Amino acid sequence: MNKKDILEIKRRYKKDKHNFGRIAGCYVDNEKNKIISFSESPAEMVEDDFYKYLDIANKCLSGKLGNNILQLPFPNDEIMSGEKYSLLQQLRTTGLKDETVLDEFFDNVIENYLITGNFLILLFSDVYDIPMKTSDNQDVGDSEYVYDYILCAVCPVNLSKGALGYREDENTIGALRREWTANPVESAFMFPSFSERNSDFNTVTVYSKNPKAPHREFWENGLHASSRLTSAEKKNAFDSMVGKSVPDDEKDIHFNIADNLSEFIDRKQQTQPEDTPIEITGEDVKEIMEDSGVEDFKAEKIGERFTEFFEGSENAPEATELLDTRLLKDQQLRHEKAALAQEVHTLQQKLVDTGVESRDGRESDIYVKVPADREADVTTAFVDGEKCLIIPLDPSDTATVNGEERVL
Repeated sequence: MNKKDILEIKRRYKKDKHNFGRIAGCYVDNEKNKIISFSESPAEMVEDDFYKYLDIANKCLSGKLGNNILQLPFPNDEIMSGEKYSLLQQLRTTGLKDETVLDEFFDNVIENYLITGNFLILLFSDVYDIPMKTSDNQDVGDSEYVYDYILCAVCPVNLSKGALGYREDENTIGALRREWTANPVESAFMFPSFSERNSDFNTVTVYSKNPKAPHREFWENGLHASSRLTSAEKKNAFDSMVGKSVPDDEKDIHFNIADNLSEFIDRKQQTQPEDTPIEITGEDVKEIMEDSGVEDFKAEKIGERFTEFFEGSENAPEATELLDTRLLKDQQLRHEKAALAQEVHTLQQKLVDTGVESRDGRESDIYVKVPADREADVTTAFVDGEKCLIIPLDPSDTATVNGEERVL
Protein backbone atom coordinates (compact mmCIF):
# COMPACT_ATOMS: atom_id res chain seq x y z
CA MET A 1 0.00 0.00 0.00
CA ASN A 2 1.36 3.41 -0.93
CA LYS A 3 0.27 7.05 -0.62
CA LYS A 4 -1.55 6.95 -3.96
CA ASP A 5 -3.64 3.98 -2.82
CA ILE A 6 -4.63 5.78 0.39
CA LEU A 7 -5.51 9.01 -1.41
CA GLU A 8 -7.58 7.15 -3.99
CA ILE A 9 -9.75 5.68 -1.24
CA LYS A 10 -9.92 8.88 0.83
CA ARG A 11 -11.09 10.87 -2.18
CA ARG A 12 -14.29 8.82 -2.01
CA TYR A 13 -15.11 10.02 1.49
CA LYS A 14 -16.87 13.15 0.31
CA LYS A 15 -20.51 14.17 0.34
CA ASP A 16 -20.95 13.74 -3.40
CA LYS A 17 -18.62 10.78 -3.98
CA HIS A 18 -19.16 8.27 -1.18
CA ASN A 19 -20.71 4.87 -1.80
CA PHE A 20 -21.18 3.59 1.73
CA GLY A 21 -23.90 0.96 1.69
CA ARG A 22 -24.29 0.71 5.44
CA ILE A 23 -22.99 2.10 8.72
CA ALA A 24 -23.15 0.12 11.96
CA GLY A 25 -22.10 1.03 15.47
CA CYS A 26 -22.05 0.16 19.14
CA TYR A 27 -21.78 2.49 22.13
CA VAL A 28 -20.00 0.94 25.15
CA ASP A 29 -19.80 2.27 28.70
CA ASN A 30 -16.80 2.19 31.04
CA GLU A 31 -17.90 -1.17 32.45
CA LYS A 32 -17.84 -2.75 28.98
CA ASN A 33 -21.64 -2.87 28.70
CA LYS A 34 -23.19 -2.39 25.25
CA ILE A 35 -25.58 0.54 25.66
CA ILE A 36 -26.90 0.74 22.10
CA SER A 37 -26.18 -0.86 18.73
CA PHE A 38 -27.41 0.12 15.27
CA SER A 39 -27.06 -0.69 11.58
CA GLU A 40 -28.44 1.78 9.05
CA SER A 41 -28.21 2.79 5.44
CA PRO A 42 -26.86 6.32 4.93
CA ALA A 43 -30.03 7.04 2.95
CA GLU A 44 -32.04 6.56 6.17
CA MET A 45 -29.91 8.98 8.19
CA VAL A 46 -30.40 12.66 8.84
CA GLU A 47 -28.01 14.42 6.46
CA ASP A 48 -26.12 16.30 9.17
CA ASP A 49 -25.68 13.09 11.17
CA PHE A 50 -24.28 11.25 8.15
CA TYR A 51 -21.76 14.00 7.46
CA LYS A 52 -20.44 13.56 11.01
CA TYR A 53 -19.90 9.86 10.25
CA LEU A 54 -18.18 10.81 7.00
CA ASP A 55 -15.76 13.02 8.93
CA ILE A 56 -14.88 10.06 11.14
CA ALA A 57 -14.29 7.82 8.10
CA ASN A 58 -11.86 10.42 6.73
CA LYS A 59 -9.79 10.32 9.93
CA CYS A 60 -9.36 6.55 9.66
CA LEU A 61 -6.76 6.97 6.89
CA SER A 62 -5.02 10.16 8.03
CA GLY A 63 -1.44 10.68 9.07
CA LYS A 64 1.86 9.31 7.82
CA LEU A 65 2.23 5.95 6.14
CA GLY A 66 4.55 3.76 8.20
CA ASN A 67 3.81 5.72 11.35
CA ASN A 68 0.10 6.40 11.82
CA ILE A 69 -0.84 3.94 9.07
CA LEU A 70 0.58 0.40 8.85
CA GLN A 71 -0.20 -2.57 6.63
CA LEU A 72 -0.16 -5.73 8.74
CA PRO A 73 -0.01 -9.24 7.24
CA PHE A 74 -2.09 -12.16 8.48
CA PRO A 75 -0.32 -15.43 9.30
CA ASN A 76 -1.14 -18.17 6.78
CA ASP A 77 -2.91 -20.34 9.36
CA GLU A 78 -5.15 -17.39 10.31
CA ILE A 79 -6.13 -16.88 6.66
CA MET A 80 -6.84 -20.58 6.22
CA SER A 81 -8.84 -21.27 9.38
CA GLY A 82 -8.59 -18.36 11.85
CA GLU A 83 -11.77 -17.27 13.63
CA LYS A 84 -10.85 -13.57 13.61
CA TYR A 85 -10.12 -13.56 9.89
CA SER A 86 -13.37 -15.45 9.26
CA LEU A 87 -15.27 -12.86 11.30
CA LEU A 88 -13.85 -10.02 9.19
CA GLN A 89 -14.87 -11.83 6.03
CA GLN A 90 -18.40 -12.34 7.35
CA LEU A 91 -18.72 -8.64 8.19
CA ARG A 92 -17.64 -7.79 4.66
CA THR A 93 -19.77 -10.33 2.79
CA THR A 94 -22.93 -9.59 4.80
CA GLY A 95 -22.56 -5.86 4.24
CA LEU A 96 -23.05 -5.19 8.00
CA LYS A 97 -26.63 -6.45 7.80
CA ASP A 98 -26.29 -9.59 9.95
CA GLU A 99 -27.04 -8.68 13.56
CA THR A 100 -25.45 -11.86 14.94
CA VAL A 101 -22.18 -11.22 13.11
CA LEU A 102 -22.17 -7.59 14.25
CA ASP A 103 -22.72 -8.56 17.90
CA GLU A 104 -19.88 -11.08 17.72
CA PHE A 105 -17.56 -8.45 16.30
CA PHE A 106 -18.54 -5.81 18.87
CA ASP A 107 -17.91 -8.37 21.65
CA ASN A 108 -14.51 -9.09 20.11
CA VAL A 109 -13.55 -5.41 20.20
CA ILE A 110 -14.83 -4.95 23.75
CA GLU A 111 -12.82 -7.97 24.93
CA ASN A 112 -9.54 -7.17 23.17
CA TYR A 113 -9.34 -3.37 22.96
CA LEU A 114 -7.82 -1.85 26.12
CA ILE A 115 -9.43 1.48 26.88
CA THR A 116 -10.60 3.33 29.97
CA GLY A 117 -14.00 5.01 29.84
CA ASN A 118 -16.82 5.01 27.33
CA PHE A 119 -16.19 4.45 23.64
CA LEU A 120 -17.91 4.11 20.28
CA ILE A 121 -17.26 1.37 17.70
CA LEU A 122 -18.20 2.29 14.13
CA LEU A 123 -18.24 0.13 10.99
CA PHE A 124 -18.59 1.27 7.37
CA SER A 125 -19.34 -0.97 4.39
CA ASP A 126 -18.19 0.26 0.99
CA VAL A 127 -17.95 -1.13 -2.54
CA TYR A 128 -15.61 0.62 -4.96
CA ASP A 129 -15.79 -0.16 -8.67
CA ILE A 130 -12.15 0.53 -9.51
CA PRO A 131 -11.86 2.54 -12.73
CA MET A 132 -9.16 1.73 -15.23
CA LYS A 133 -6.53 4.45 -15.59
CA THR A 134 -4.24 5.47 -18.41
CA SER A 135 -0.50 5.90 -17.97
CA ASP A 136 -1.10 9.61 -17.21
CA ASN A 137 -3.60 8.68 -14.45
CA GLN A 138 -6.81 9.50 -16.39
CA ASP A 139 -9.96 7.45 -15.76
CA VAL A 140 -11.14 5.49 -18.81
CA GLY A 141 -14.17 3.74 -17.36
CA ASP A 142 -15.05 0.90 -15.00
CA SER A 143 -12.85 -2.18 -14.78
CA GLU A 144 -13.51 -5.79 -13.89
CA TYR A 145 -12.11 -5.20 -10.38
CA VAL A 146 -14.31 -4.29 -7.42
CA TYR A 147 -12.96 -3.36 -4.00
CA ASP A 148 -15.47 -4.57 -1.39
CA TYR A 149 -14.25 -3.69 2.10
CA ILE A 150 -15.10 -2.64 5.65
CA LEU A 151 -13.74 0.27 7.65
CA CYS A 152 -13.77 0.25 11.45
CA ALA A 153 -13.14 3.16 13.86
CA VAL A 154 -12.88 3.29 17.65
CA CYS A 155 -13.60 6.68 19.24
CA PRO A 156 -13.37 7.50 22.96
CA VAL A 157 -16.53 9.15 24.29
CA ASN A 158 -16.28 11.79 27.05
CA LEU A 159 -18.58 14.20 28.80
CA SER A 160 -18.43 17.67 27.33
CA LYS A 161 -17.05 20.42 29.57
CA GLY A 162 -19.46 22.33 31.74
CA ALA A 163 -20.24 25.86 30.61
CA LEU A 164 -22.54 28.78 31.34
CA GLY A 165 -24.91 29.65 28.51
CA TYR A 166 -28.40 30.42 27.27
CA ARG A 167 -31.08 27.76 27.91
CA GLU A 168 -33.44 28.37 25.02
CA ASP A 169 -36.24 26.12 26.32
CA GLU A 170 -36.28 27.98 29.65
CA ASN A 171 -35.28 31.42 28.35
CA THR A 172 -32.70 31.69 31.12
CA ILE A 173 -28.94 31.88 31.59
CA GLY A 174 -27.52 28.91 33.44
CA ALA A 175 -25.26 25.84 33.37
CA LEU A 176 -25.64 24.07 30.05
CA ARG A 177 -26.37 20.39 29.89
CA ARG A 178 -23.27 18.23 29.55
CA GLU A 179 -23.38 15.65 26.75
CA TRP A 180 -21.47 12.48 25.96
CA THR A 181 -19.39 13.43 22.90
CA ALA A 182 -17.39 11.23 20.54
CA ASN A 183 -13.73 12.25 20.43
CA PRO A 184 -11.50 11.96 17.33
CA VAL A 185 -10.71 8.46 16.08
CA GLU A 186 -8.17 6.75 18.33
CA SER A 187 -7.72 3.55 16.27
CA ALA A 188 -9.07 2.19 13.01
CA PHE A 189 -8.59 -0.56 10.46
CA MET A 190 -9.55 -1.31 6.86
CA PHE A 191 -10.05 -4.87 5.61
CA PRO A 192 -8.90 -5.99 3.16
CA SER A 193 -6.09 -3.56 2.37
CA PHE A 194 -6.11 -1.62 -0.89
CA SER A 195 -2.75 -2.30 -2.56
CA GLU A 196 -1.70 -1.49 -6.11
CA ARG A 197 -5.32 -0.52 -6.85
CA ASN A 198 -6.78 -3.87 -5.85
CA SER A 199 -7.90 -5.92 -2.85
CA ASP A 200 -5.19 -7.48 -0.70
CA PHE A 201 -6.85 -10.15 1.43
CA ASN A 202 -3.54 -11.13 3.01
CA THR A 203 -3.24 -7.89 4.96
CA VAL A 204 -5.21 -5.40 7.03
CA THR A 205 -4.48 -1.66 7.14
CA VAL A 206 -4.47 -0.17 10.65
CA TYR A 207 -4.49 3.44 11.86
CA SER A 208 -3.26 4.85 15.21
CA LYS A 209 -3.79 8.42 16.29
CA ASN A 210 -0.85 8.09 18.67
CA PRO A 211 1.90 6.10 16.91
CA LYS A 212 4.01 6.13 20.08
CA ALA A 213 1.42 3.97 21.86
CA PRO A 214 -0.69 2.07 19.30
CA HIS A 215 -3.27 -0.48 20.39
CA ARG A 216 -1.06 -3.45 19.53
CA GLU A 217 -3.12 -5.68 21.80
CA PHE A 218 -6.05 -5.34 19.42
CA TRP A 219 -3.95 -5.95 16.31
CA GLU A 220 -2.64 -9.17 17.79
CA ASN A 221 -5.64 -10.43 19.78
CA GLY A 222 -8.62 -8.79 18.09
CA LEU A 223 -7.46 -9.17 14.48
CA HIS A 224 -4.85 -11.95 14.84
CA ALA A 225 -2.58 -9.96 12.52
CA SER A 226 1.22 -9.95 12.66
CA SER A 227 2.25 -6.84 14.56
CA ARG A 228 4.75 -4.21 13.35
CA LEU A 229 6.48 -1.25 14.97
CA THR A 230 5.48 2.27 13.96
CA SER A 231 8.15 4.76 12.89
CA ALA A 232 7.79 6.50 16.25
CA GLU A 233 8.43 3.24 18.11
CA LYS A 234 11.49 2.47 15.96
CA LYS A 235 12.93 5.90 16.69
CA ASN A 236 12.24 5.54 20.41
CA ALA A 237 14.06 2.19 20.38
CA PHE A 238 17.02 3.74 18.53
CA ASP A 239 17.15 6.73 20.90
CA SER A 240 17.18 4.29 23.84
CA MET A 241 20.12 2.38 22.31
CA VAL A 242 22.08 5.62 21.92
CA GLY A 243 20.99 6.98 25.31
CA LYS A 244 22.46 3.99 27.15
CA SER A 245 25.93 5.07 25.99
CA VAL A 246 25.57 8.81 25.35
CA PRO A 247 24.01 10.84 28.23
CA ASP A 248 21.50 13.55 27.38
CA ASP A 249 23.84 16.27 28.67
CA GLU A 250 26.39 15.48 25.93
CA LYS A 251 24.44 17.71 23.58
CA ASP A 252 27.23 18.30 21.09
CA ILE A 253 27.49 14.57 20.39
CA HIS A 254 23.72 14.27 19.95
CA PHE A 255 23.80 17.22 17.54
CA ASN A 256 26.65 15.55 15.64
CA ILE A 257 24.70 12.28 15.41
CA ALA A 258 21.75 14.10 13.83
CA ASP A 259 24.11 15.86 11.42
CA ASN A 260 25.96 12.70 10.38
CA LEU A 261 22.79 10.64 10.03
CA SER A 262 21.37 13.35 7.77
CA GLU A 263 24.55 13.32 5.67
CA PHE A 264 24.36 9.51 5.46
CA ILE A 265 20.80 9.79 4.10
CA ASP A 266 21.83 12.47 1.58
CA ARG A 267 24.67 10.31 0.25
CA LYS A 268 22.40 7.29 -0.15
CA GLN A 269 19.71 9.34 -1.90
CA GLN A 270 22.24 10.52 -4.48
CA THR A 271 23.09 6.95 -5.46
CA GLN A 272 19.62 5.35 -5.33
CA PRO A 273 16.48 5.74 -7.45
CA GLU A 274 13.93 8.22 -6.11
CA ASP A 275 11.59 6.94 -3.34
CA THR A 276 13.83 3.90 -2.69
CA PRO A 277 13.89 3.03 1.03
CA ILE A 278 17.25 3.89 2.60
CA GLU A 279 18.47 0.87 4.53
CA ILE A 280 20.81 1.23 7.48
CA THR A 281 22.82 -1.49 9.23
CA GLY A 282 24.45 -1.86 12.61
CA GLU A 283 27.83 -1.22 10.97
CA ASP A 284 26.48 2.02 9.46
CA VAL A 285 25.25 3.06 12.90
CA LYS A 286 28.65 2.28 14.45
CA GLU A 287 30.45 4.47 11.88
CA ILE A 288 27.98 7.33 12.37
CA MET A 289 28.56 7.17 16.13
CA GLU A 290 32.36 7.21 15.71
CA ASP A 291 32.19 10.17 13.31
CA SER A 292 30.01 11.99 15.86
CA GLY A 293 32.59 11.78 18.63
CA VAL A 294 31.29 8.72 20.48
CA GLU A 295 34.09 6.66 22.01
CA ASP A 296 34.97 3.62 19.91
CA PHE A 297 33.88 0.98 22.41
CA LYS A 298 30.56 2.78 22.99
CA ALA A 299 29.98 3.19 19.24
CA GLU A 300 30.57 -0.52 18.75
CA LYS A 301 28.11 -1.35 21.54
CA ILE A 302 25.42 0.85 20.00
CA GLY A 303 25.95 -0.86 16.63
CA GLU A 304 25.62 -4.27 18.29
CA ARG A 305 22.38 -3.28 20.01
CA PHE A 306 21.00 -2.05 16.68
CA THR A 307 21.93 -5.29 14.90
CA GLU A 308 20.47 -7.46 17.64
CA PHE A 309 17.17 -5.58 17.83
CA PHE A 310 16.49 -4.66 14.20
CA GLU A 311 18.49 -6.50 11.56
CA GLY A 312 16.77 -9.40 9.84
CA SER A 313 13.38 -8.52 11.35
CA GLU A 314 10.23 -7.13 9.78
CA ASN A 315 10.75 -4.04 11.94
CA ALA A 316 14.08 -3.01 10.39
CA PRO A 317 13.85 0.80 10.06
CA GLU A 318 14.63 3.04 7.15
CA ALA A 319 17.34 5.56 7.97
CA THR A 320 14.86 8.42 7.60
CA GLU A 321 12.74 6.96 10.43
CA LEU A 322 15.63 7.39 12.87
CA LEU A 323 16.42 11.01 12.06
CA ASP A 324 15.63 13.48 14.84
CA THR A 325 14.32 16.36 12.73
CA ARG A 326 13.85 18.61 15.77
CA LEU A 327 17.47 18.11 16.82
CA LEU A 328 18.59 18.60 13.22
CA LYS A 329 16.76 21.94 13.03
CA ASP A 330 18.35 23.00 16.31
CA GLN A 331 21.75 22.04 14.93
CA GLN A 332 21.14 24.02 11.74
CA LEU A 333 20.18 27.01 13.87
CA ARG A 334 23.42 26.59 15.84
CA HIS A 335 25.39 26.55 12.58
CA GLU A 336 23.61 29.69 11.38
CA LYS A 337 24.28 31.50 14.67
CA ALA A 338 27.96 30.47 14.58
CA ALA A 339 28.29 31.64 10.97
CA LEU A 340 26.61 34.96 11.85
CA ALA A 341 28.92 35.43 14.85
CA GLN A 342 31.94 34.78 12.62
CA GLU A 343 30.65 37.27 10.06
CA VAL A 344 30.21 39.92 12.76
CA HIS A 345 33.72 39.25 14.05
CA THR A 346 35.14 39.58 10.51
CA LEU A 347 33.32 42.87 9.98
CA GLN A 348 34.51 44.22 13.31
CA GLN A 349 38.08 43.30 12.41
CA LYS A 350 37.70 45.13 9.09
CA LEU A 351 36.51 48.22 10.97
CA VAL A 352 39.60 48.06 13.16
CA ASP A 353 41.88 47.43 10.18
CA THR A 354 40.44 50.40 8.27
CA GLY A 355 40.65 52.65 11.31
CA VAL A 356 36.87 53.14 11.59
CA GLU A 357 36.95 51.63 15.07
CA SER A 358 39.79 51.65 17.61
CA ARG A 359 41.21 48.37 18.87
CA ASP A 360 39.52 48.87 22.24
CA GLY A 361 36.14 49.25 20.51
CA ARG A 362 35.74 53.02 20.88
CA GLU A 363 34.56 55.08 17.93
CA SER A 364 36.20 58.37 16.83
CA ASP A 365 34.92 61.50 15.10
CA ILE A 366 37.61 61.38 12.40
CA TYR A 367 39.04 58.23 10.81
CA VAL A 368 42.52 58.19 9.27
CA LYS A 369 44.17 55.24 7.55
CA VAL A 370 47.81 55.53 6.43
CA PRO A 371 50.45 52.89 5.67
CA ALA A 372 51.99 51.45 8.83
CA ASP A 373 55.41 52.91 8.03
CA ARG A 374 53.92 56.43 7.96
CA GLU A 375 51.89 56.33 11.19
CA ALA A 376 54.62 58.24 13.06
CA ASP A 377 54.43 61.08 10.51
CA VAL A 378 50.84 61.91 11.49
CA THR A 379 50.89 64.79 13.97
CA THR A 380 48.83 67.72 15.14
CA ALA A 381 49.69 71.43 15.03
CA PHE A 382 48.03 74.84 15.42
CA VAL A 383 47.48 76.61 12.13
CA ASP A 384 46.03 80.15 12.24
CA GLY A 385 45.01 79.49 15.83
CA GLU A 386 43.15 76.22 15.10
CA LYS A 387 44.30 72.73 15.99
CA CYS A 388 44.86 70.73 12.82
CA LEU A 389 45.77 67.19 11.83
CA ILE A 390 49.01 67.20 9.84
CA ILE A 391 49.69 64.39 7.35
CA PRO A 392 52.79 64.82 5.19
CA LEU A 393 52.02 64.03 1.55
CA ASP A 394 54.08 62.74 -1.32
CA PRO A 395 53.40 64.11 -4.82
CA SER A 396 51.86 60.75 -5.83
CA ASP A 397 49.55 60.39 -2.80
CA THR A 398 45.75 60.16 -3.23
CA ALA A 399 43.10 60.51 -0.54
CA THR A 400 39.49 59.48 0.03
CA VAL A 401 37.23 61.58 2.26
CA ASN A 402 33.83 60.14 3.28
CA GLY A 403 34.04 57.72 0.38
CA GLU A 404 34.88 60.32 -2.23
CA GLU A 405 38.31 60.51 -3.82
CA ARG A 406 40.00 63.91 -3.47
CA VAL A 407 42.67 65.41 -5.72
CA LEU A 408 45.48 66.71 -3.52
